[in-house]
Amino acid sequence: MSALTYEVKDVRSPVCVWLRATFPEAREIQAEFRVAAGLQGVVMPVGVAPGTQGAAIDFWLRMLVDPNPSIALPLMGLLSGRAPCVRAGRELLAGLAAGETPRRAEGGVELRMRPAGFAERGDEWWARVCYALALLVELYRAPSVEHSRLMRLTESSGAADLLALATDAEVIDMAAMRDLAVERLLPGLPPGPVTTGMTFDGSADLNADADLIAGGMLVDFKAGQGGKPRADGTRAASLARTDLDQLLGYALMDYSDRYGLHTVAVYAARFGHLASWPIAELGERMAGHPIDLTSLRAEFAQVLRGQLPPYQVQRGW
Repeated sequence: MSALTYEVKDVRSPVCVWLRATFPEAREIQAEFRVAAGLQGVVMPVGVAPGTQGAAIDFWLRMLVDPNPSIALPLMGLLSGRAPCVRAGRELLAGLAAGETPRRAEGGVELRMRPAGFAERGDEWWARVCYALALLVELYRAPSVEHSRLMRLTESSGAADLLALATDAEVIDMAAMRDLAVERLLPGLPPGPVTTGMTFDGSADLNADADLIAGGMLVDFKAGQGGKPRADGTRAASLARTDLDQLLGYALMDYSDRYGLHTVAVYAARFGHLASWPIAELGERMAGHPIDLTSLRAEFAQVLRGQLPPYQVQRGW
């Protein structure tokens, strides 16, 4: 089954077509985001793989706010057997789970860790752990892993070898983004229940798991560098149309309003900028008229269940 993040990038997908026809207005919101975010605070070092680094800082940010975050996706990646790192991965995940055993869950397995149990560990350990988790998730999600750093490991490699795969520059970069998040992200989160890595009712129709929900606010983490460098080397933040489609998709896939979402937000990790919008306001501005969220959720479900499957067959999936 495909994923929301993939479908919003395919302009011929029924998902992308419906979202952009239903919510055609995006430029004003994108412009406001660019201005409000200001200058890039943490510059990505040369040679860093943006996708892996972004997934790694996602894990660290989740661990800052969730007392019991899931590490199920890294486990599912490890169980795929696509890289010679089974021993190293099992050793790492077993240590993080601190005695918890994997259990069956809808759509796969479940395994959680308790960050408070590792409070005495230093920044380098946290960064390397999160990078290792990101690499393991790629075994589950990436269409090709032949160039993954995990291929440097052997069947006899251990957790220490897995943790050594992150470079010193990547470790420093992640720690800088973590520090900025403590200053800019955490104070902006509303009080209330916190959950991370959550799926939705609609995830049974299309794979989708979001970064964070805090007190009814859904937050999507973005660690991109922003737009093209200016003459002085600085960059402005950017909010892609696909980013907005992803936010709307998450909100719409909560068919039963299980999470009681009232706000969606983007946290730009390299800019330290948290931008949030009440769902009704964002939908109204992008649609150009008032919206009925319940009706739109039903319509979107029909797109996922009725239009997407034949398109995926046509696409060869």
